[in-house]
Amino acid sequence: MRERFALFGFLMTAVVALGACGQQLTVEQRVIATIRDMEARIEAGERRAFLAHIADDFSGQHGAMTREQARAMVIFQLNRYKQLQVQLFPIRVAEQGDARATARFRALVTGGPGWIPEQGQLFEFETGWRLDGDEWMLVSASWKPVGSE
Repeated sequence: MRERFALFGFLMTAVVALGACGQQLTVEQRVIATIRDMEARIEAGERRAFLAHIADDFSGQHGAMTREQARAMVIFQLNRYKQLQVQLFPIRVAEQGDARATARFRALVTGGPGWIPEQGQLFEFETGWRLDGDEWMLVSASWKPVGSE
């Protein structure tokens, strides 16, 4: 299963690379490709590859979380659940100008010790992105369980 997600991540990277050789990808396409790569990396348990998309000056939960705290949370979740699965629902990207963008989406996150998930939660995400060189980096993220006020 992990190999499948690693292959998916490789294919997404190849699509982005091929797109750079031909027709220029839009900001929306590039941010979505980065989010999808992060999805594949977390499902494959590749924390370093997942964290490579997070900027050093990352701020989560409206300033309550640093990049280091986000890293610790990722490690905790990957240690807690042998199998993490993420299903993303429509990703809406808006360019903010000055090499910045926002992306909003819902994510169903499930996990468990084996192949069958034992727990799951639907979250609503609002993320901020910045173009650093030729890579879109996650600079902010806030999330809440769907249905919470």
